[in-house]
Amino acid sequence: MNISNQHIKKYTLGLLLLSTLTIKAQQQLVEITGSIKNSDHQSLSGAHIKVKNTAEETISEANGEFKLRTRVNFPFVILVERNGYETAQIEVLNGQNKISVELNSQTRIIDDVVISASRTEEKTLKSPVSIEKIDIKAIREAPAPSFYETLENVKGVQLLTSSLTLKVPNARGFNSPNNFRFMQLVDGVDVQAATLGVPLGNAIGPTELDIQSLEVTPGAASALYGMNAINGLASLQTKNPFKNEGLSLYFRGGVNHIDDANHGSASTHEIALRYAKKLNDKIAFKINGSYMTGVDWISNTLTDQNPNNLSTANPNFQQLDENNNPAQDLWNKYGDERNNRTTVKATINGKTQIFNVSRTGYLEKDLVDPTVRNIKFDAGLYYKIFNDTELSYTYRYGLLDGTFQRGNKIRLQDATVQNHKVELKGKEFDVKGYISIENTGKSYNLKPLADNMDLTNKSNKDWTNSFQSALQNEINSGADLASAFARARKVADQGRVEPGTAAFENLKNTIIGINNWDHVNAGYPNAPQTGGAWLKQQSKTYNVDATYNLSRYVKYFDLLVGADYRVYSVVPDGNNFVDFGRPVSERNTPLPDGSFGENQLYKKYGAFVQLTKVILDDKLKLNASLRIDRNPLFKTKLNPRFAVVYSPFKQHSFRASYQNGFRFPSIFEALGYVNNGGVRRVGGLNLVNEGQGFLKNSYTLASIDLFNAGVNSSVSSGLTQSEAVQNNKGRLVASNLPELRPEQINSFEIGYRSIINNSKIAIDWDAYYNIYDRFLGQVDVAVPKNGNIETAAGINNMLDKTQQTRFRVFTNSTNKYKSFGSSLGLRYNFYGNYTIATNLSYNNLLSNSTNDIFITAFNTPKWNTNISFGNKEIFKNVGFNIVGKWQTGFDWQSPLANGYIPSYATVDAQISIRFPEIYSNLKIGGTNILNHYYYQYAAGPTLGGLYYIAYTFDLNLKNLNK
Repeated sequence: MNISNQHIKKYTLGLLLLSTLTIKAQQQLVEITGSIKNSDHQSLSGAHIKVKNTAEETISEANGEFKLRTRVNFPFVILVERNGYETAQIEVLNGQNKISVELNSQTRIIDDVVISASRTEEKTLKSPVSIEKIDIKAIREAPAPSFYETLENVKGVQLLTSSLTLKVPNARGFNSPNNFRFMQLVDGVDVQAATLGVPLGNAIGPTELDIQSLEVTPGAASALYGMNAINGLASLQTKNPFKNEGLSLYFRGGVNHIDDANHGSASTHEIALRYAKKLNDKIAFKINGSYMTGVDWISNTLTDQNPNNLSTANPNFQQLDENNNPAQDLWNKYGDERNNRTTVKATINGKTQIFNVSRTGYLEKDLVDPTVRNIKFDAGLYYKIFNDTELSYTYRYGLLDGTFQRGNKIRLQDATVQNHKVELKGKEFDVKGYISIENTGKSYNLKPLADNMDLTNKSNKDWTNSFQSALQNEINSGADLASAFARARKVADQGRVEPGTAAFENLKNTIIGINNWDHVNAGYPNAPQTGGAWLKQQSKTYNVDATYNLSRYVKYFDLLVGADYRVYSVVPDGNNFVDFGRPVSERNTPLPDGSFGENQLYKKYGAFVQLTKVILDDKLKLNASLRIDRNPLFKTKLNPRFAVVYSPFKQHSFRASYQNGFRFPSIFEALGYVNNGGVRRVGGLNLVNEGQGFLKNSYTLASIDLFNAGVNSSVSSGLTQSEAVQNNKGRLVASNLPELRPEQINSFEIGYRSIINNSKIAIDWDAYYNIYDRFLGQVDVAVPKNGNIETAAGINNMLDKTQQTRFRVFTNSTNKYKSFGSSLGLRYNFYGNYTIATNLSYNNLLSNSTNDIFITAFNTPKWNTNISFGNKEIFKNVGFNIVGKWQTGFDWQSPLANGYIPSYATVDAQISIRFPEIYSNLKIGGTNILNHYYYQYAAGPTLGGLYYIAYTFDLNLKNLNK
């Protein structure tokens, strides 16, 4: 058959037209509708309905109904997701029938997906180490005023309250209000304040409206995260605006200090706003802001840690016991510590007696305004390059007031941290870089503040002479010893500014505005007349890190690799940090341009590789990782981890792991150079020690106390001072400190997780054994100003503080420390929605046969437990939860304060009411509702009940548009 070119053109044109019409028909917009319910046939709002492998999605309304429009050809698959429920996959054949989806409640321990344990997605049940996940559903049900405080209910975790605005988590012992060993991440950003050396908790983290989930690893995580994660990790994830659009408002009002002897009842408030919008399938943004204010908990427990039975007090004179002790060193009082203790002589019945006496000092409650606030703001812009590849920029700002405890108490005032982060994230990779900018604002140190307020009145020498003269006069007049000491103190303190007066406030404000803690009356002729206490610290942290999942390129196992690089840049202020390139005599003197020298850099970089293999029909999971970390000031460190997970059945899992970890000293531990009350607190590096001599040419201050007590006792018994020195010089102990090295841990862990009885009972158990080597701590030492130690001149210098240069040095322990413990979590859904849960933790430290150069503070109760009882919906849209907590008493040890912490028990409770028609939720609750006042650590704040009402309005814009 002959076909002309003209016919061919006509046929071709017709086929093209037909094809175009067909494509147009196939790409025309189609709409599917449906409803989402739970297994109890109740409507679910806020469920995400998404066409698989596309960016097209919608969210169910308050009645569970949804509409979804797409141009994808039939048939296609939709994914239905909602927090707290299993994800459902539904095949859609056409758009004619309404789709009905029923979501099953997620059994958290089985179905939760976590990332932190292995830095890749995996089921909680298959995690190689202990890990807990707190999602939005758990946060809403928890009887806690903020999402961050739900950490206190996590198995194996303790949460210390330093301030109303600052809470610090820890796990498995060695607790501290400035916990260096527990890492906290917010969307992958380390939120530890560089120079303060303290993780700022949620002070710069997400708002109540933007939190998506928290993952907590109670135990060593340094094999994958390096640096500071040897005691645990908390990873906070925020909401993505592509998935969580809308306008949300939050308000919480509360009251605390009810029946508080230290303060009248006070209100606390928090307000937050979140707005997120997906502009199109490619671009989305979000904005968050919050403001919180309240009256802080008061630290006013006045335990004497230098009681009269000690040789550093006056044990031979029972009349000076307890409140009559002139050598008191009280918790929460500053200016009465060891460095402010002196000796006075008095003749009694013809015999010369030597007494230890402390300066008067000031109470913390008089030095600190308890009003605190926390301001947070963040904004993010997100761009989808492809469906599974996203580029984002986020900015985060936090301003914080509060009080926290380091070597001394620090009052944070207008302290700020800013983060700028750029991240490129795909299905198999994640690359991000961020800058953190720290500024301590108007913060100040309570110790030099109190010291310098007393010194402004009189030097220690003048005060001692005045006290000694008045004491002798009182004794000569026939006064009893206790009354004589009390009256002598009044005479010596004449002219001292007193709390509650204008003079007190004026002097306090002057001192906290000066960043030079020396005082002219302390022997520094060029120092300010009033001294200073301003904590002026500024730094920037530059961080780049990346991970890449190479599993699809490897045939026999899953492979994950990663690397990171970090630089801290600290601005020397001449008081806390100095330029070590300058001569010792000039480090505290400003240059002509007003600066104190070059910024000090502290670097760290590392990389890791992780191999995972699943065998025996997915029953056995093998995991091995190796991390290498380098800090130019220390030797290169290797951190291996080996783990095995065995799951004989789907609902049972056994695990075992070993990992080695290192912690490089923080900036403060390595490079600190703080003059604090005549004691310079320094890092233990050789570059800091140069020209100082504290590592090898010093005695421990503890031995100097014993030496002086022995000399005083010998003189009182009739010996000459020279004879007394010869008899007691053997009490002096040379420090002989090594150069600072990284801390090391070897951690062994086993565990078991399961779900039984038709998923009604969940069990999670773990046990650990840790070996710490080169544990980091602080030791007080003194260097003689004349000669070396063990010479006559050096020994005699130990009798006179003015002939010593005193240091508090960060150094390593000489002993290894072994801790062990176990924790058990149980959850039982026994009837309908009623659930009872409990967790029990045990932690202990094995004792060593020899004493160390400093006290290694375990600071953890042996036993603590939580028990909760609740129902997420006892009536329609109404739920409740009650949590009881208890822990045993224990000994607390720290450079600032030591003492026994009594056991305590508290009860928290909440009732939540949902109003789905107006997109609202109301939460009424309280922590410590029985209002039993207690404290968690030595010199810590006294905590009482906090009662609150929280209202949340959460409107999805897609629902509004409909």
